[in-house]
Amino acid sequence: MNSRPRILVNVAMSADGKIDSVARKGSVISSIADKRRVDELRASVDAVLVGGRTLLNEDPQLTVKSAELRAERLRKGWSENPARVGVVTDIGAAFGPFGDNVFSQKRSGQVLPLQHFLTSGPAQVYLFTTRCTEPEVRAHFETAGATVHTMGQERVDLVAAFQFLHKVGIRSVLVEGGGTLIAELFRLNLVDELTIYIAPRIFGGSSAPTLADGSGFFPNQAPGLKLISVEKIDDEGGILVHYIVKHKE
Repeated sequence: MNSRPRILVNVAMSADGKIDSVARKGSVISSIADKRRVDELRASVDAVLVGGRTLLNEDPQLTVKSAELRAERLRKGWSENPARVGVVTDIGAAFGPFGDNVFSQKRSGQVLPLQHFLTSGPAQVYLFTTRCTEPEVRAHFETAGATVHTMGQERVDLVAAFQFLHKVGIRSVLVEGGGTLIAELFRLNLVDELTIYIAPRIFGGSSAPTLADGSGFFPNQAPGLKLISVEKIDDEGGILVHYIVKHKE
């Protein structure tokens, strides 16, 4: 498919394949060395994308941390940070216990949801959602600076979303989670590369998220991978594995 960006999935997981603990609070898995690698990876792409659970639970910044890397992007004529992209069924879920009236929340002086995602460093911000998001919620996030697109009734049309990103000039997207979104990207044959940092830890727990959740694949439908490299990247015993995805015909 030529009308979409190249898609790289990057995850950090425990040795037993978990990308978070059962608490689902965004457990720190990467080592310092891996965090530097991820920063370089972010600096090399046009956009960084996360799914709804990651977006709503963690409110990630998705910025390039290194001043040198940001300066290098500017020297190339790029934006200081890659675009931030969120894929979420109902953006209104971000308001949680504060209730549905986002405007009364704003007047109350409380910290609004997704502030890090919306405002952490200069970058274009895109939100892809469905008709489950109420118009007033959509309007709020548009006022906050996000470009919001409704693409689907109850599930975001990911193919259409990536076609839109390609249309506005985004040629490479780094996907940083979560497991449900990644599984769907594999199901749709959209992933081009996969990098995995494997930490020497065991999280356990049948409810802890994995790299690819969802309903799973039967063996004859499982996406195939071609190994590019395996390397130890830190003194903690962390390993980086790099794959190219074998696309289905």
